[in-house]
Amino acid sequence: MSIFEYHLHERGYRKIAGVDEAGRGPLAGPVVTACCVLPYGFELIGIDDSKKVDADLRKQIYQTLINDPKVEYSIAVIDVETIDRLNILHATLYGMKKAVLGMKNKPDYLLIDGNQVPDVDIAKEAVVSGDAYSLSIAAASIIAKCTRDAIMENYHQKFPNYKFDRHKGYGTPDHLDALEKYGPCSIHRKSFEPIKKFFKSEEVQLDLSLE
Repeated sequence: MSIFEYHLHERGYRKIAGVDEAGRGPLAGPVVTACCVLPYGFELIGIDDSKKVDADLRKQIYQTLINDPKVEYSIAVIDVETIDRLNILHATLYGMKKAVLGMKNKPDYLLIDGNQVPDVDIAKEAVVSGDAYSLSIAAASIIAKCTRDAIMENYHQKFPNYKFDRHKGYGTPDHLDALEKYGPCSIHRKSFEPIKKFFKSEEVQLDLSLE
């Protein structure tokens, strides 16, 4: 998984950062982005696309990454209001830019998961399914995913009716059933279907009773 980093290192780049997000698809909660620079030659058993890694192993890898003094990383959390204002694509790119600019030491090359790149003045390339091909992107993916999962577990304490601890805001049958029963709460994305329909009628009010 280090083939991208290896070739970039051969070209003279040293601080090669992986950039990824978690939470583009859910109906509720923020999108979280992460930028991560691994020391050259870094190895960690089990690291992969965060969606492919067992939850317990993912948490172990996350703890290893954030506690390794040689691993540099930055996280950006983009809230629901910004997602609704910008749309999810632009909110994600904005979050990626924030994560990159939040790095203590500026990377000299960015490997970005997906097919679009944020507007930052650093050499970069988009890598489709990059979290399966680049160790740096996979590390960023795990950092972003574990950060967002923790945020949604905290939201479960505030909004227990929606079971955010189980589905993390994705549109599962249980989540959709809760929406029909209770309506949306303040962390639901108004610009997403089926949330939009709740705001087409003045009779349906935003449920803030659990705040």
